[in-house]
Amino acid sequence: MSIKLPIVAVTGSSGAGTTNIKTAFEHIFRQLEINPAIIEGDSYHRYDRKQMDEIVIEAAKAGRNVTHFGPEGNLFEELEALFREYAESGTGKRRYYIHNEEEAVRLGASPGELTPWEALPENTDLLFYEGLHGGVVTDKVNVARHVDLLIGVTPIINLEWIQKIYRDKAVRGYTVEDATNMILSRMHDYTHYITPQFSRTDINFQRVPTVDTSNPFAATEIPSNEQSFSVIHIRNLDKIQVDFGYLLGMIENSFMSAPDTIVMPSVEKVTAIQLIFTPVIHQLIENRNTGR
Repeated sequence: MSIKLPIVAVTGSSGAGTTNIKTAFEHIFRQLEINPAIIEGDSYHRYDRKQMDEIVIEAAKAGRNVTHFGPEGNLFEELEALFREYAESGTGKRRYYIHNEEEAVRLGASPGELTPWEALPENTDLLFYEGLHGGVVTDKVNVARHVDLLIGVTPIINLEWIQKIYRDKAVRGYTVEDATNMILSRMHDYTHYITPQFSRTDINFQRVPTVDTSNPFAATEIPSNEQSFSVIHIRNLDKIQVDFGYLLGMIENSFMSAPDTIVMPSVEKVTAIQLIFTPVIHQLIENRNTGR
């Protein structure tokens, strides 16, 4: 009988800020001398960029929307199988979705392509997933049940749209109209497969700007962390045992808005992540080592 290996998943929509959370966790892993297996959620897209563009066009002719938020555009069954296999034996396969030229040089393929599947590194201590679907549940799969620590990351919706439009214009050369149409086309899958995850998480991070974002489709820049607060809602206080008094003392200008919710300047989010999760990750590893 194998000892269950822990799985940590950070889940959030495109542009929500999950990559920043990943960077903070990488620091925690180094500090605790933990060797993680890293899974990028985009690698579980069903199609590469060219194939997806073709699928979307054909689906539109039939009056359907296929998006990267829903099951038609992703390998949900394979993602659940990976989590199950890793928890049982520490093994599995991964690949990479190449987003840009920098990654293309590093991985030896073109932007928009998927690399071949490869075995996970051996002797890792936990699996860390960062992407769209770490807590997804459908009538066929339940990815969330395999996750030991599930973290949700989401800005308020207007800010999320601003970030999406800004990125699509800067990185992909989209017009505002193109980016807006993509948001609209994804709305069904967004409401059915993305947002429900935040009711299954152990903790949610939500960024709230303090500047006017009333019309996200006319915004010319993304509000900065200095212009934002982070609302941190700890949904599972049994799993994440936070000393709120200590956090309030350590993080300037923070306050409690509810018994399980702390609000702080977004520039302090990385500090909060390290303070909150370092003992949680340490305990997950201890539980694995003792077989609990």
